[in-house]
Amino acid sequence: MTDTAELTPQQCLVALMIAVSASDENMRTSELVTIQRIVNHLPVFRDFDQESIGEISHLVFTLFEAEDGLDQLFALMRDRLPEKLNETAYALACDVAAADGAIEGPEARILEEIRYELDIGRLHAAAIERGTRARHMTV
Repeated sequence: MTDTAELTPQQCLVALMIAVSASDENMRTSELVTIQRIVNHLPVFRDFDQESIGEISHLVFTLFEAEDGLDQLFALMRDRLPEKLNETAYALACDVAAADGAIEGPEARILEEIRYELDIGRLHAAAIERGTRARHMTV
């Protein structure tokens, strides 16, 4: 996978999750486990080639090294991700951000950017975020 034009919608979802995890420059085990769990269990990844995760990670890291890398990532999402998956993408991004127990700093900022770039309305975003909080509560 050398050409971003070849990315599948599933690979775009994985790229976005990896970007959220890497946004604070500390990819925690809990975030990586969450990504793997999501890929293993959600229907949207039914026919996904898990062997491509390494290549997708490399693509995200390469984009993050570029001055306008985040803009390139969002352009890729807009070009390759069907609009019907925008809320799914945001929900997955929220789950990865919440995996370590706190959404703050760079993770909060990238989620805000994702909401804007994928045109997630305030009410829908709030509902997705509330669902994320409910799933990640501890006793």
